Amino acid sequence: MNGKRPAIGDCIQIALRCMFPTLGMGLVVFLTMILALVVTMFVAGMLIPVFGNIIVFIAFIALVVPGIMLFLGISVSVPVLIQERLGVFGSMSRSRVLTKGSRWSLFGLLLVLFLAAIAIQMAFALLFGFTFAITGSLSTVGLVVGAIGSALVSTVVSTLMSVAIAVSYVELRQVREGTSVDELAEIFS
Repeated sequence: MNGKRPAIGDCIQIALRCMFPTLGMGLVVFLTMILALVVTMFVAGMLIPVFGNIIVFIAFIALVVPGIMLFLGISVSVPVLIQERLGVFGSMSRSRVLTKGSRWSLFGLLLVLFLAAIAIQMAFALLFGFTFAITGSLSTVGLVVGAIGSALVSTVVSTLMSVAIAVSYVELRQVREGTSVDELAEIFS
C-alpha cells in the first residue's frame, strides 16, 4: 500500500509470532458460536411445544442479525492482533471499536466477496461436472485435477477475503484516527 514490497522472511516471522494468538482467537469465536447454538437449541426446545415451529423459526431469524453484527464487529481482529499486539481479547475489543458505525459497509463488502466466491466455486464445479459428463467417467487424473482446481479456488477466495479484511482495517484506522498508510504498512511486512 505504500509502494514497498514486504520481505518473505519478515512475513514468515510475523506469521509464526501471531500463529498461536490467532488460533486462540479462532477457538474463542468457535466456542462462542457453539455456546450460542446450544442456548438457541435449548430455548427452541422449550418454545416449540408452547408456540409451535413458526414462532421459533422467526425468533431464530431474529437472532441471525445480531450474530452477523457480532461477527462483523470482530472481523478485523486478526489485523489488530498483528499490528497493535493487544492479545486475543484486546484485539477483539479493539476490532469492535474500529468497526462501530461501519458494520453495514463491511457487511456489503463481505457479502459481495462471499457471493463472488460462491459464483467462482460454482463455475468451477460446473466446468468439472461438464467435463465429467463429456467423458462419462471419472479417472484418477480427473479427480486429481478436480482436487487441485478446488484447492486453487479456495486459496484465491481465502486470499481475497484476507486482503479485504486487512484493507478494511487500514481504511477504518484512516477514517477513525487519521493514521497514514506508511504507519499501517507494517501490517503487511
